[in-house]
Amino acid sequence: MPHKEIRYEDVFHQSPLARVLVELKEDNQLVFADANPMAAEYFGKPVAELVDKSFAELFPGEMAEHLEQSCRTCIRTKKPVVINALPHFPGGLRVQSFLLSPILHGEGEMRYINIVARPDAGDQTQLEQERDDAILLLTSLFDASGLGIVVTDEDGQIVRVNDAFIEEFGWDRDDLLGKDFTILVPPEDRPLSRKLHAAFIQKGRSGSREIELIRKDGRLADILLSTVLIELSQKRRYMVSTIRDITERKNMIRNLQQAKDQADIANRAKSAFLANMSHELRTPLNAIIGFSELIMNETFGPINNDKYTEYMGDIHFSARHLLDIINDVLDMAKIESGKVELIEREVNIGDVFQSVAIIMNERAADTGVVLSFDIEDDVPPIRADQRLLRQILINLVSNAIKFTPKGKHVRARAFMSPEGYMRLSVEDEGCGIPANKIQTVLEPFGQAHDPLHSKGQGTGLGLPLAKTMVELHGGHLHLVSKEGEGTCVSLDFPRERSVQDPL
Repeated sequence: MPHKEIRYEDVFHQSPLARVLVELKEDNQLVFADANPMAAEYFGKPVAELVDKSFAELFPGEMAEHLEQSCRTCIRTKKPVVINALPHFPGGLRVQSFLLSPILHGEGEMRYINIVARPDAGDQTQLEQERDDAILLLTSLFDASGLGIVVTDEDGQIVRVNDAFIEEFGWDRDDLLGKDFTILVPPEDRPLSRKLHAAFIQKGRSGSREIELIRKDGRLADILLSTVLIELSQKRRYMVSTIRDITERKNMIRNLQQAKDQADIANRAKSAFLANMSHELRTPLNAIIGFSELIMNETFGPINNDKYTEYMGDIHFSARHLLDIINDVLDMAKIESGKVELIEREVNIGDVFQSVAIIMNERAADTGVVLSFDIEDDVPPIRADQRLLRQILINLVSNAIKFTPKGKHVRARAFMSPEGYMRLSVEDEGCGIPANKIQTVLEPFGQAHDPLHSKGQGTGLGLPLAKTMVELHGGHLHLVSKEGEGTCVSLDFPRERSVQDPL
């Protein structure tokens, strides 16, 4: 019969469970007589290293003692013994129990014990449960992600898409699954996209890039594409792409660029207008000023009418005022466009004060304001642009006179600070500036008072021009004012601009 041909050795060695045959020697010692390949794998030793070894030679003391005692019990009772909750074996193996079966022959004589290790069934069950939990977690993340996700295989075919992608870009799942991923790419980008996909599948370098993607309705969307490679069993590779719609952001950037381009066009138009205004407005204004002065001085004969004389004074004042405004606007435009270059040379502050005094003394006298210029003896020459320095002081003194009542004082000073830098200051006893308006008056066209109710106040460019011009020299403008008491504007120039006399 076929079953008679089955040998014990075949059953023992081909068993899927770890099996060990323990022999009771004549000296009452217990040793391993044989072990199958599964036992050798469990114990992490070749069969040859197990045979003829005692428990003490193979396992740590407590474990060896436990196995030894169990085998002695089996020998004494000649009945199977089960060892439960055995400690971990080397290599991380954990077994639920060992079954020790006595092998009897003859008249009940026992020489061998058959030991079978029964793996912990809970380990495999737990492993399968953890695997299922991991799959469920990843599936939930895939489906619940707020970002679109597309998975493609090695050939570039779409194997999975999540709900977020379907909802965002309008495709049906059946339109995509099994199709080449380039169905989502504009035709002109498809050759490059295929090359990039093949290179990614081969090298697996994760990264992000901005591309265009086709929606179901044919419209293009700007997206940020981030990719990662996953490799499954049998070296199957997939590219997982997360897709973020950045169309709105890109449109915003495009709108900003368009606005900038339009602003540049407007700025060029403004520059052309200002250049034209420089010629077309200043030329006739200079003529009005010149002719009005001739008539006021009665160069070619008397006017013989006091009213005409008064009107001519108004014409002259208005023309000068309008010319000052135009010059200020043109100067500010040049500064904003970066076209102002310093023409630096050694400048004597006394010469600058004298030229400003010639221009401003008459204006101060006309308004009844006392104007003085003071220079301390230790003030050295300064390396600066003399024209801009004179214009700064004219603006500041003109402002001070404009807002100072009759009989009050405006004082321009030049002195060295204790820290060693040069300071120019213009101080008045005028109406002052409200505390909440000080920052305003330092901005272009900023004014402390309502221009509709402040005759001759100007454009609000005097202080901003002075501030910008002194900053071109590396200096700083300081403004201190108290409403009803007056204002002091100080200009501090860097120490390195002072020209000291050589020893």
